[in-house]
Amino acid sequence: MKITILTLFPELFAPYITTSIIKKAVLQSYVVIECINIRDFTLDKHQRVDDTPFGGGAGLVMKAQPIMDAIDHVRQANSHVIYLTPVAPVYTQSKAKELSHYEHLILLCGHYEGIDERVLSMVDDVISIGDYILTGGEVAAMVVMDSIIRLIPGVISSQSIVSESFEEHLLEYPQYTRPEEVRGLRVPEVLISGHHANIEAYRQQQSLLKTMKYRPDLLKKAKLSEKDKKFIQKMVNDVEK
Repeated sequence: MKITILTLFPELFAPYITTSIIKKAVLQSYVVIECINIRDFTLDKHQRVDDTPFGGGAGLVMKAQPIMDAIDHVRQANSHVIYLTPVAPVYTQSKAKELSHYEHLILLCGHYEGIDERVLSMVDDVISIGDYILTGGEVAAMVVMDSIIRLIPGVISSQSIVSESFEEHLLEYPQYTRPEEVRGLRVPEVLISGHHANIEAYRQQQSLLKTMKYRPDLLKKAKLSEKDKKFIQKMVNDVEK
């Protein structure tokens, strides 16, 4: 996979690309990442890439010409252009899986009050990472990149991906490691029992409990067994007593 980032601040990505799992993926050629400075494509003699909005209003808008020329410069037949913006559907794990199958992703990072709307004629996808406003699309681009790169076969263990949160519309069960006791808090006995069936049953129940507590909306999408449904109903009844 190749990921091209169109940004006004390419220097923000240097430490990100050279750290941890992303560094490994780059060094082992699972992914190629390039950062393109949109400012390099402006025709303005002062290197300006923004201007005041037509119709008035606060702030500045990124001009269409530099962005469109930057997209033309990097776009290939297999490219998929994504604009990171709060005015878009919220990003999900299923979307990350979808995007992980593309050969070339172009991530467009907006800034200021956003981009000239005419640029969207060249965009294939729009993504928001949440219902809040950032100073620019760079952080959002890193979030999207991270979620996609880790799904590329070979980057991390395939088993790790299968058991993660959101894979079955459930949050992941609690995790523990050595030592068995920390400040009087012990690891649940079932996890050190060696009884694999009991461990799996416990983890499933804990996953259900966590989802009920933090993201009950996900349960509407989850594929629940009759045993899961009975457990949830029991928890609901216990709360109502």
